[in-house]
Amino acid sequence: MAPKETSKLIKLSHSDQTVTPEEDIRRLNVKDKDGEDIGQVDDLLIDDGEKKVRFLEIASGGFLGMGEEKSFIPIDALTHIDEDVHINQSRGHVAGAPVYDPELVDQTDFYEDVYGYYGYSPFWGAGYMYPALPPRSGRAV
Repeated sequence: MAPKETSKLIKLSHSDQTVTPEEDIRRLNVKDKDGEDIGQVDDLLIDDGEKKVRFLEIASGGFLGMGEEKSFIPIDALTHIDEDVHINQSRGHVAGAPVYDPELVDQTDFYEDVYGYYGYSPFWGAGYMYPALPPRSGRAV
């Protein structure tokens, strides 16, 4: 089953949508389940139909935007947020995730592959429950 026709994932930075300062975790570093650095939250992918964050776009490697690799991690993987964003996956697992290709015509298959890779049901599946974003702790907003 594919996402609703009316739902399209868009980057928060490419939209007129906003999130609360508490939810805006862009530019925070991402740590894996063992506290290892993965990269930085470059952007948030928003479901345009339901106005919910679905993926973190993580940038890693490179210098001044050159040679960066982009990874998508479902919002479901977040465990907590302090001065960093913490996820329940290992750095190695994230490194092996499906690679995003902006030239893809049908991105639905890619998103479905990413959800499957991380072991989550896609948001358009029957019975999907949107995860509550963990509150920030130990960081002034």
